[in-house]
Amino acid sequence: MLTPSAKRLIDYTRFATASDEANPACPSTPAQLEFAAYLEAELRSLGLSARTDSHGYVYSRIPGNVPGYTGKTVGFIAHMDLSSDAPSENTVVTVTENYPGGDIVRPGGDLSPRDMPELERYIGKTIVSTDGHTLLGADDKAGIAEIVTLCEYLLAHPEIPHGDIAIAFTPDEEIGRGADLFDVAGFGADFAYTLDGGALGEVEFETFNAAAAVVTVTGKSIHPGSAKDRMVNAGRVAMEFDAMLPDLARPEHTEGYQGFFHLTDMSGCVESAQLKYILRDHDAALLAEKKALAENIAQKLNEKYGEGTVEVAIRDQYRNMAGIVTAHPEILSLAREAVRSVGREPVSCPVRGGTDGATLSFMGLPCPNLGTGSHGHHGRGEFAVAEEMELAVLVMASIAQNLAK
Repeated sequence: MLTPSAKRLIDYTRFATASDEANPACPSTPAQLEFAAYLEAELRSLGLSARTDSHGYVYSRIPGNVPGYTGKTVGFIAHMDLSSDAPSENTVVTVTENYPGGDIVRPGGDLSPRDMPELERYIGKTIVSTDGHTLLGADDKAGIAEIVTLCEYLLAHPEIPHGDIAIAFTPDEEIGRGADLFDVAGFGADFAYTLDGGALGEVEFETFNAAAAVVTVTGKSIHPGSAKDRMVNAGRVAMEFDAMLPDLARPEHTEGYQGFFHLTDMSGCVESAQLKYILRDHDAALLAEKKALAENIAQKLNEKYGEGTVEVAIRDQYRNMAGIVTAHPEILSLAREAVRSVGREPVSCPVRGGTDGATLSFMGLPCPNLGTGSHGHHGRGEFAVAEEMELAVLVMASIAQNLAK
């Protein structure tokens, strides 16, 4: 059946909040401001104070109910934006109760265990997906729904002891800018957890080190009839650049701690072309090697075609938070104990991506990530499990309760 947090997730799908890397403003899309205003109003309707700053960050707080509490304050954070890798407008939600296994038939393409083997874990559960034409947006509206449901749950159960709990929703996480303008001091937590995708029970504290690279190729156009030894086709030089990257260091060939070059966008013609990549590695030294390789390839192509033909601009995005978080083992212990309290065994594996927590950890707010009970992010096969989402709420409640003890 649909749980309170799953109902909220479905409600939130009407906001098409994909972020836009090309826009330097924060938030990068107006829909995120609209969603922020909605969330602020929803938190206020529960009886909480809430504020949205000029950049679209939403902050709130659940007041503690333990007299004289002097312990630490925990925070929970999720992001409002969606990936732009697949459409997110006009989402039509599909709910499959008591999932029997096998394919879920959808107009826009079936949701199948062949593509999403995780589905087979949830036979008998309630699967929330779309009609196959869009993202669901569980990354990270599932996290938001669970945090808002936590607020509702704790307010309805004053017998559960807890200190103050800080709440925040951020914009633009999917384009690597979600924590850039985060008000750590105003948030007022000693540590926090992001609720950002993945199976329930995941307690994640290792992220990639991340960089973005933009490769710009300048060609020379001339009529193809007289082009011999004179034309430099920027589009073909761009293809040559990509072919010089190691083929096995691509997302489709890597797993675990293996890093990659990922071509995210390409455009061009004879005169000019552009390639956009993200570079990822858990090991900072290996990421540095990847950046150096991209620059060396550009140098080789410039030697071949002329100086200035290929330019590479590299921008660091976030760092692996493992060193920060593991210096505070009690944060991980709290999360693992909470996962066990709902009958699951906690799992920690390297995050093949990043979260706002990666940046926040280096801003003085240690911030591992917790799973939300959702899968298949950034694609039309994304789905969430209603019952797992509700257990994620109880995991957060357990963390707050155990901290108060």
